Order: sequence, then C-alpha cells, then structure tokens
Amino acid sequence: MKKTYLTTLNLQQVDIGLLIFRLAISGLMLTHGIPKLIRFFGDDLIKFADPLGIGEITTFTFAVFAEFVCSVLVILGLGTRFAVLPLIATMAVVALIVHVPDGFGRQELPLLYLSGYILLFFTGAGKYSLDHYFLAKKRR
Repeated sequence: MKKTYLTTLNLQQVDIGLLIFRLAISGLMLTHGIPKLIRFFGDDLIKFADPLGIGEITTFTFAVFAEFVCSVLVILGLGTRFAVLPLIATMAVVALIVHVPDGFGRQELPLLYLSGYILLFFTGAGKYSLDHYFLAKKRR
C-alpha cells in the first residue's frame, strides 16, 4: 500500500506506461486516419475543411499524413518526437480553429489527443521503441 503513493519514478514502469500510451493514443487516432486514407485513394470527390486557406486537397493530404502515417510511426516508436509534430499541428487546428464554433463538446477529443501528443513530444517514445533500439545500436 505504501508504494501506491510514492512520488519517485520507476523507469521500467515509466517505459511500460509510455509504450501502452503510445499504442493506445495512436491506435485510436488510426480510427480517424484509416478512413481518410481509404477516401484519399478512393474515387469520390474529396471535400474537406480548409481552415488555413491552403486548399482542401492539401489540408486533407496533411490530415491523412498526420493521422495515418505519423500514428503508425508513433506506434512503432520511430522518430517519435518528429512524428508527433504533424499530429500536434493537426489537433491544434481541429480543436482551436475548426471546432471553436461547435463548443467545448466537439473540442474535447482533439484537445485530449493534443495533450497526449505534447506529452510524447517531451518524453519521447521510451525504452520499448525503435527509437531506443536504433540509438542503443548506434552507441555500440
């Protein structure tokens, strides 16, 4: 019972927590990215929000890249700190521009994703990742 309230970090537990967190947040993001990827390569005309004025196709392409490609990279723990940057940008635009008129209820989920990806930007992928594997191999 006393261990429950300790504030010291057990690095193995932190690494396991980061692994679970990476898998969960990016696995859930794939539920948004996979349908966009299918639509991207489909025959239907792409209609998508263009909040930054860079074009619907460009915005949609960036969203597909972030939500699918970058999510896969985060799951693998490969280039994690770089991979979360497009996800952070996408979620910031969705939460702070696209869904502002809709109210907090529609902003809540992108803000949760945004918070999680900011966390991963600062912590990195942890020990159970390809980032760690390649860095350890490079040090040898």
